[in-house]
Amino acid sequence: MRYLKKKFVVLSAFIATSAVLLAVPGAGVVGAEPDSAMVIEGGSEGKVFRKMTIEGEDRFRIDFERPVLRIHLDPAEASGLDWDNTWDVLAEGDIDLRIPLAVLSAAWSSPYLPCPWLDEYASGEIVRFQPSLTGVERWKLIIADSRSGEVRSFDGKGNPPDRIGWDGLSEDGTPMPPGYTYSYVVEAWDRAGNKRNFVGKGFSLPAYRVTTGEGMVFLFTGGELDLRTASRGSAIRTPVSVLLEAASRINQESVSDRKVRVVVTARTYDQAGGMAEEVVRSLATLLIGSPARIQHVADVRADAPEEGTVVVILEKPEK
Repeated sequence: MRYLKKKFVVLSAFIATSAVLLAVPGAGVVGAEPDSAMVIEGGSEGKVFRKMTIEGEDRFRIDFERPVLRIHLDPAEASGLDWDNTWDVLAEGDIDLRIPLAVLSAAWSSPYLPCPWLDEYASGEIVRFQPSLTGVERWKLIIADSRSGEVRSFDGKGNPPDRIGWDGLSEDGTPMPPGYTYSYVVEAWDRAGNKRNFVGKGFSLPAYRVTTGEGMVFLFTGGELDLRTASRGSAIRTPVSVLLEAASRINQESVSDRKVRVVVTARTYDQAGGMAEEVVRSLATLLIGSPARIQHVADVRADAPEEGTVVVILEKPEK
């Protein structure tokens, strides 16, 4: 019994000593020579162990560096890949896209199609005067607005022409709005210097379009919108002809990023604002491009026509 106890004590001491040596960094493997294959030297890589047994309570973590995967492949030159367009791929199946398109186009018309048959806007000489005067040394035709302010004048020597046309622009090139009552007077002087005035009847301007320094301008009265009650901002019943033609010409004249400005003049803000919003809403469905490019202004004037006036301006592109 004493002999067995001594062997057990010696064996326990040997195991404890081995565990301590394994736990101490750099202690190496018990009984291994410095040049043994079981020793990992500092800074060395690629050590291969044919067999290794680790005993004890310590845990070892071994990290292996994963190599970077690089595939040098050009899809355009890879064999077995055939490049086709979208239609070639769809044509390989049984899907026929022509029939649904034909059915849809037969029942639905695009709002962006041009409408060359519409002729709601006058252009060029929208008003013509015919002064029948003879024996005149010199003459002058004056066009006045509803406040009797001079808007435009024409003059010359000798007898006036049989017809004098007005394009609706003032002396400074501003388009005069429809809906107001305009008047004109012809002043004539004979050779003796005697002056005579011929006052014409009042007239109003039709819906017309003109190109100015601002861009393409469309002018018409609120009555053209066919509003149920303009002061209440009622909805426009249809894409009325004046808006449809304006949108058609704008779509043909410009790209989709040019600004469109709508100016509505009325006697009250509710009337002007309601009309402007309805015009913008209708144009948004007819014009190509983002509806955000359509801006509106409500102009309140006490002497505005009862039905109001509308001006749609396609602004020139920014430089």
